[in-house]
Amino acid sequence: MSRSSQRPSHRQRIHDTIRTRILTGKIGAADRLVDTAIAAEMGVSRMPVREALMQLVSEGYLEGTTRGYSLPNFTHEKVMQVFVLRRLLEPHAAASAAQACTEAHVARMRAAVDEAMGTLEKDDFETFYRASEVFRNTWLSAVPNAELGAAIQRLSGQVQAVRLATMRDGEAHRTIIAGQRDLLAAFAARDALAAEARILRFVLEGEGSYLRLRAG
Repeated sequence: MSRSSQRPSHRQRIHDTIRTRILTGKIGAADRLVDTAIAAEMGVSRMPVREALMQLVSEGYLEGTTRGYSLPNFTHEKVMQVFVLRRLLEPHAAASAAQACTEAHVARMRAAVDEAMGTLEKDDFETFYRASEVFRNTWLSAVPNAELGAAIQRLSGQVQAVRLATMRDGEAHRTIIAGQRDLLAAFAARDALAAEARILRFVLEGEGSYLRLRAG
């Protein structure tokens, strides 16, 4: 196989770059993605940018608007449907990750939790969010079923604006870190049942935070 055939296409590179920006919070609810601007940034023509953006739309990460592409503006009903799917998928994923994770996975999660805990007494949302994403992405990378892990990542990306708003809440901040500490203990002990039970509680806590903030 030639070296050129091993390189990702422009479309795939652009897709992966934008997807990473979504999952790390670098693209927010107010942002609009315009193909011409992205093409200029990436040094490519508009065609691979359009193809990448349409793929992200088909995967649920973006939606088209009259002013470009943006994060989906989910209705309350759709957000609640995502929580139902998370309750169904994440417990099994966490249990399988607990059995498959390596010492390297545990070390990365421990470092992320330590970093997140350091933000409890500070108004440092960016560090908290970054550390939380490292924690989540690390345990998802340990899920043996790659399709299951990817499906959960897509659900996260689709409601990214909701996740960002919830995580900025002080009460949710403390709840999330407590959940991460418990999950870390389950993963470190390779305790599938504890991981399964704690991630379900974690999802339910997230749903509760969302409903509390929505009620104002």
